[in-house]
Amino acid sequence: MSSALANGLAGAGGGIIAQIITYPLQTVNTRQQTERVSREGRDSRGSALFQILQVVRSEGLPGLYSGLKPSLLGTAVSQGVYYYFYQVFKNRAEAIAAANKKRGRGDGSVGMLSWLVVAALAGSVNVLLTNPIWVLVTRMQTHTQAERKIVEAKRETLLKEASQSVLTASSLEVQLAELDSLKPHPYGTLQAAREVYNESGVTGFWKGVIPALIMVSNPSIQFMIIESLSKQLRAKRAAKNKDQQNITALEVFIIGAFAKLGATVCTYPLLVVKSRLQAKQEISGNVSLRYSGTVDAIIKMIHHEGFRCFYQGMRTKIVQSVFAASVLFMVKEELVKVYAVLANKSKVNV
Repeated sequence: MSSALANGLAGAGGGIIAQIITYPLQTVNTRQQTERVSREGRDSRGSALFQILQVVRSEGLPGLYSGLKPSLLGTAVSQGVYYYFYQVFKNRAEAIAAANKKRGRGDGSVGMLSWLVVAALAGSVNVLLTNPIWVLVTRMQTHTQAERKIVEAKRETLLKEASQSVLTASSLEVQLAELDSLKPHPYGTLQAAREVYNESGVTGFWKGVIPALIMVSNPSIQFMIIESLSKQLRAKRAAKNKDQQNITALEVFIIGAFAKLGATVCTYPLLVVKSRLQAKQEISGNVSLRYSGTVDAIIKMIHHEGFRCFYQGMRTKIVQSVFAASVLFMVKEELVKVYAVLANKSKVNV
């Protein structure tokens, strides 16, 4: 097994574990990002824990895990693809650096710019291949929220008609009771896929791909920090003890958390735009709630909600992504170490 494939499988395994642990936070965060709130109507919506309890109270525990199956598939594929191509491009960058050293250029190490290019290339391939999965996940996470908005819009219409004497009091009472009795329709992966296709055709599965491609700067920043800090830590350790250059699982956890924190703060507004584009658009007849593309979404969000909307739910995202990234890197590194040990044993036996 090649090192690229080993890293890809290890990344997929670490990603699945991290996803399962932090998925309720991810569900709440996606709903926070896609919630439309006017400048005048903005208020405090409580902590992530409070919102988790609200979801459990209204939808039960399954509500926190809407879209988990495609999300796990997406995480496995996404992490596997990313780490595989990251290792491929990384090996190539290291080979180029070594060749340059032989020619008298550089010290043989990969520079910061090269790390950014490596991560960006791997991220771009990953986004193009896995975006359809994340469109379905976002739809499933926000389905109940969208259904509730539709019911609220119908309620407002009935109340307006009643105020204009279009509806009688008895008729209004009956129709409001019918609305109150409505429950969200069953919504699985196939239903989400059918809805996306009916709305926009095949291209609908690549909604949000532009901000997603721009967001490859997130893992680029993240891996630049990780590789730089890991390199410095290994160098210091090697200076003290040439036989001991490995970093511990705890150190990987801390480095991963620090790197993800910096990357998330820098790119969070793009994540909000991507979620808005991938969520269901037909929430009501209000055109301000519908986006035709990335630029249209940004303009309408600024005009109707102000710049603060680009940071909705950022605290929740920081907690979820930092913890998930830390677990992912820790598990991945341990799996890679296990593979290295097994590979060495097999060579000795041969």
